[in-house]
Amino acid sequence: MSAFLVQYIAPLMFASLIVVMLFGYPVAFALAASGIFFGLLGIELGLLQPSLFQALPQRVWAIMSNDTLLAVPFFTFMGLILERSGMAEDLLDTIGQLFGPLRGGLAFAVIFVGALLAATTGVVAASVISMGLISLPIMLRYGYDRRLAAGVIAASGTLAQIIPPSLVLIVMADQLGKSVGDMYAGAFLPGIALAGLYGLYVLGITLIKPAWAPALPVEARTIREASGATGTRSLVVLFVASVIAATAFAYWKYPEPQPPIDELLVLSTAVGVGVAFAASVVNHGLKLGLLSRMAERVTFVLIPPLALIFLVLGTIFLGVATPTEGGAMGASGALVMAIARRRLSFSLMRQAMDTTARLTSFVVFILVGARVFSLTFYGVDGHLWVEHLLSSLPGGQLGFLIVVNLFVFVLAFFLDFFELAFIIIPLLGPVAEKLGIDLIWFGILLSINMQTSFMHPPFGYALFYLRSVAPAKDYVDKVTGRTLAKVTTGQIYWGAAPFVVLQVVMVGLVIAFPNMVSGGLAKKPAVNVEQINIMAPEPAADAKSEESMEEALDKALGGEDNEADKGDAAKDKPAR
Repeated sequence: MSAFLVQYIAPLMFASLIVVMLFGYPVAFALAASGIFFGLLGIELGLLQPSLFQALPQRVWAIMSNDTLLAVPFFTFMGLILERSGMAEDLLDTIGQLFGPLRGGLAFAVIFVGALLAATTGVVAASVISMGLISLPIMLRYGYDRRLAAGVIAASGTLAQIIPPSLVLIVMADQLGKSVGDMYAGAFLPGIALAGLYGLYVLGITLIKPAWAPALPVEARTIREASGATGTRSLVVLFVASVIAATAFAYWKYPEPQPPIDELLVLSTAVGVGVAFAASVVNHGLKLGLLSRMAERVTFVLIPPLALIFLVLGTIFLGVATPTEGGAMGASGALVMAIARRRLSFSLMRQAMDTTARLTSFVVFILVGARVFSLTFYGVDGHLWVEHLLSSLPGGQLGFLIVVNLFVFVLAFFLDFFELAFIIIPLLGPVAEKLGIDLIWFGILLSINMQTSFMHPPFGYALFYLRSVAPAKDYVDKVTGRTLAKVTTGQIYWGAAPFVVLQVVMVGLVIAFPNMVSGGLAKKPAVNVEQINIMAPEPAADAKSEESMEEALDKALGGEDNEADKGDAAKDKPAR
């Protein structure tokens, strides 16, 4: 029995951890307890020395002194303040009116606003709950299929886990030992592409099942001109003018090819938004009548979140601020927006700070437990067991990626992202690096995969958040006075299934087209250390040239040699 334990202690340790967590014990304590138990067992079996546990205080201190993790409370606080500042309500109302005349317009609006909220809040709970409270009643009122409505809201809320500034990417960068800024830059395009896949799915539904996603009726379109028109034509003109201005700026700023995509997008968007805002202000102030109510309303509603996105992501992508500093500026910007909307109060601040403290403590406790577990796991050479197991898979890099993604996808049914990130990523990262896989790309690939953990029945957190705000009983609609049916848990689960499939498709696209990630990263010239030549100056040909070199050196140093130094130098000359 002892020989069996000595040989298989690493896989037994990993398997027992999964079993303990499936029984429902808190993850942080399950990790720490497993690490301590198997550490003591390893000492008893002679595999480990008792001095191993003396490294624990240093590992805990390393967590406490990690500046990168400071971004977690900043972005959490920012998201919670924005959730209660009314920004999501204004966005959903205005964008819903904009897309309302289209079939499936409310669903498109939810996806668009979900991407904007993801780029400002970075918190799934805030996005799902806000859109569930505001959009779900409207979608049910006008005849949307309950499965489609629930799936769109839950999936759009999970975009906060892949579109920067995401808490997921902060944790992923910390576990892989990479820059958060690079992780943000690499995840930007895949996040936008995933939102595009959601939009294509809704478009397909409107063509196949048009009754599932009707357009808003005329009486529900409140933003109209005096003539009754929707006023979208001037909005299109304003948008085209902004795009032209942004494109012209891009060609002027980057005359050379291959600019950094993240920097180009940030600066071009800032120019386009600035042109649109200036045109709207001038039109409104001078009463020119060139722009419609819709154009002005959309512009003024989009400015605050886009300005906050530039304040956070723009400063990070341009290298002006670190992610932690960007998070601090974002939190300050959220407070300014709440004050401007007259929504900031003592109770709001207290709720936001309490929730931020709980979530941050949750993350730190899991990380401490993970460090205890990994100390023992590495002590019994568990990392070597994982490396030998995965590096010997057939198919090389592709075989490794397929197996790892299937493994993570299955675990996501039972574990959430933080549990997967703190347990699995430290084991997979070294193997991926040994196989020649870029860790930034690998981290973003797994982040997209782990995003499914928020949508997986039966433990998907996004589904729980939506269930908490969706009507659980038949109710009377306040606007129409009709009795509407409740939203069942089964409808929420079935509605989420197609979007889980789309997330898996996105994983395949990132594997097939790696430039989706690497295209957002600044290209750094490769340096071959084997070809570096250090050239030493040739020795002086005669004493005169040697003396002149010595005088030039003394002059460059700005000092005046005293007689003793000159004498020493004279004595040293023959020895040279």
